[in-house]
Amino acid sequence: MKRRSLWTAWFVAAMAAMALGGGAKLHEGDLVAVCGDSITEQKIYSVMIENYLLMCQPAARLETIQFGWGGETSWGFHRRVANDVVPFKPAVVTTCYGMNDGGYRPFDPKRQGKMYRTHQKAIVQALKKAGVRLIVVGSPGCVDAHTFRRNPEQAAMYNVTLAKLRDIAREIAEAEGVVFANVLDPMIDVMTKAKAKYGDAYHLAGSDGVHPWQNGHLVMAYAFLKAMGCDGRIGTITVDLAAGTATATDGHKVLSAKGGALELESSRYPFCFFGDPKSPRSTRGVLEFLPFNEELNRFVLVVKGAKAARLKVTWGKATKDFAAADLAKGINLAAEFLDSPFSAPFRTVERAVQAQQRYETPMIKDLITRIPRFLHLVPGEEATFERLRAAATARRQELFRAAAAAVVPVKHTLHIEPQ
Repeated sequence: MKRRSLWTAWFVAAMAAMALGGGAKLHEGDLVAVCGDSITEQKIYSVMIENYLLMCQPAARLETIQFGWGGETSWGFHRRVANDVVPFKPAVVTTCYGMNDGGYRPFDPKRQGKMYRTHQKAIVQALKKAGVRLIVVGSPGCVDAHTFRRNPEQAAMYNVTLAKLRDIAREIAEAEGVVFANVLDPMIDVMTKAKAKYGDAYHLAGSDGVHPWQNGHLVMAYAFLKAMGCDGRIGTITVDLAAGTATATDGHKVLSAKGGALELESSRYPFCFFGDPKSPRSTRGVLEFLPFNEELNRFVLVVKGAKAARLKVTWGKATKDFAAADLAKGINLAAEFLDSPFSAPFRTVERAVQAQQRYETPMIKDLITRIPRFLHLVPGEEATFERLRAAATARRQELFRAAAAAVVPVKHTLHIEPQ
C-alpha cells in the first residue's frame, strides 16, 4: 500500500511538472537532444531514452542525439549550447546538470546557488530563443549513500546540496514556463528501498558514488520520459474466448486467432529489462520500487469469455497462471513476462543505438565544439569547416537510420488455455 501511495505521489508530481510547460508532449518527427555532464556521457540513460522513443513509439519517427560532456557544469554547457546544440535544430531538449555544479561540498547560496541559477536560466532562455518547443530542466540525481567517499555522512551532506540545486531547477522551470524533471527524489527513494532489500553494497549511484550503473540510469530515464509526456500505452490485445476472436490496437496485428491460440505481429515493442536483479548492472532489481511498467510500459492482454476460473498464458517460451477475473480486467504482459519474444529484437536495436551514441561523443567533443577555435587559427575557412560539420552530421544520421531500421516487426504467439 505504501508503494502504491508513493507511485501516486510521483504521478501527481510528474503531472504538475508537465503542467509548468503547458502540457509536455512529443510530436511526430521530433529530434530530442539529451544534454548533461559525465553521467549523460556514460550513454546509459540516454540510450534507454532513445530505445524507448524508437521502440515504444510515444510518437512516430522520433530521433535522439546526446551531448554528454564529462565534468561539465551548467555554466560550461551555457558556453557551448549555441555552437554545439542549436545548429541541430532540436524540437526537444533535456538538460541534467548540478552534480558538478555543487562542487561536492556543502551548499552555499552565494556561490553554487547563484552560479547554477544564473546559468540554468540563461540556458533555458537561449533554447527558447532558438525555437526549441519542449525544454525539460532536469534536476541532478543523487550520490550513493554508501559508496560516495565511502562515508555516509559525506553522502548525506552532498545530497542536501543536490536537493538545493533541485529546488533551483524547479523554480527556474516554473518561472520560465518549461518542464521540470525531478531526477533526485525518485533516485533517493529507490536507492533507500533497494538497499533495504539487497544490502548496502547494492549501489544506485555507482561504485564511485556518482556515476550510476544500469539500475540508477533506469530511474533517470523514467524521470525524463515522464517529463516528456510519454503515457506508457504500448498496446492492447483483446481476446474473446467464447467468440473465438481477437483484436489489437495500433502497432499490433492479429494474424490468426483460433480459440486461445493467437499469432501476432508487432511493430511497437514493450520496453525490455535484463540481468540478475541483485546486480546494479541489471535493470530488473529496481522494478518493484519504480513504477516504470505501470506508467510507461503497458502492453495489456485482456481475455474475455473464459469458462475456467484460472487460465494458463504462454507467451513465447514462458508460461504463467492467472485468475480469469484478472485477465478480464487486463494484465500487463511487459511486467509479467520479463523474458519475452521481444527481448532479443530489443537487444539488436539497443546495439545499434549504442553505436550511434558512441559516435556522437567524439563528433561533438573532437570536432564540432572546436570549430570556432579552428576558425580563429585559419580565418576565412568557414566553408571548409561547414563541410566537415555536414559530413560528420551525415555520418551520425546514417547511424541513426540504422538504429531506426533495426526496429522490425516481431511475430509472436500467445496461447491461452484452462489451467
